[in-house]
Amino acid sequence: MSYNVLLVEDDTNFGAILKDYLELNDYQVTLAKDGIEGIIEYRKNNYDICILDVMMPRKDGFTLAKEIKNVNQEQAIIFLTAKSLKDDIMRGYTAGADDYLTKPFDSDVLLAKIKAIILRNKRNELPEQENYEVGNFTFDPKMRVLTGYGEDRKLSPKESELLKLMIQYKNDLLPRSVALLKIWKDDNYFTGRSMDVYVAKLRKYLKPDERIEIQNIHSEGFTLMISE
Repeated sequence: MSYNVLLVEDDTNFGAILKDYLELNDYQVTLAKDGIEGIIEYRKNNYDICILDVMMPRKDGFTLAKEIKNVNQEQAIIFLTAKSLKDDIMRGYTAGADDYLTKPFDSDVLLAKIKAIILRNKRNELPEQENYEVGNFTFDPKMRVLTGYGEDRKLSPKESELLKLMIQYKNDLLPRSVALLKIWKDDNYFTGRSMDVYVAKLRKYLKPDERIEIQNIHSEGFTLMISE
C-alpha cells in the first residue's frame, strides 16, 4: 500500500532529493516550497503524514502546522529543522508535531519514524460511536462510562480522554508529552502533576482486573498493558 506524503521544504535541492528518496520507498509525495503553497496543497488532498521544514519564507512550519491542525486535528506531522534548542522543540510539539528531527539527520531514521507514525495512527483510529473492550471492562467514550465488575462508573472528561488515548497506545508507550499536549494543551510541571493524578485514578478504577496494568515508564510516559 502506498501512503500520501506532503513535503514542505524551501530548499529546492534538498526537497527534490528527499522527495525522490521517499518515492523510491513507495510513498506518493507532493512537494511544496513554502508554507503558503503547503496549505494550498494540503487542502487539495488527503495525506497520511506531513513533513514540514520550520524556517521558510512567507509562512513558517509552526504556523503551517497549526493551520493544518485546524483542518484535521488528527493529522500526523513531522518537523525537519536546524533549530535544535529545547524551546524550539517544545514549540514544535505544541504546534502538533508527532516527531521533530534536527538537520542533518539520517534518512533511514526518518523513514523508520514515518512508517511507525503512519502505522500507529492507522492502528489507533477508533470510531467514537463504538464501545471498547478493556480487559473485562467496557468503555463507552461518548457517554464517558466504564462498565465492569457490576459497576457503571461515570468518568470525568479528562479521565475519559486519557483512557481513550491509553487504549490507542495499548501495549505501547504513550509519551507524556503527547498526552499532555493533546489533553491539557500544555507540557509543564503543574500539568504533569495533574496528569499523574488522573493516571492514578484510572489505575484504581481498573485494578479489579488483574490482567490490566498501567505501567509508569520513568520520565517517558505510560503503557496500558493488557495480557491475554
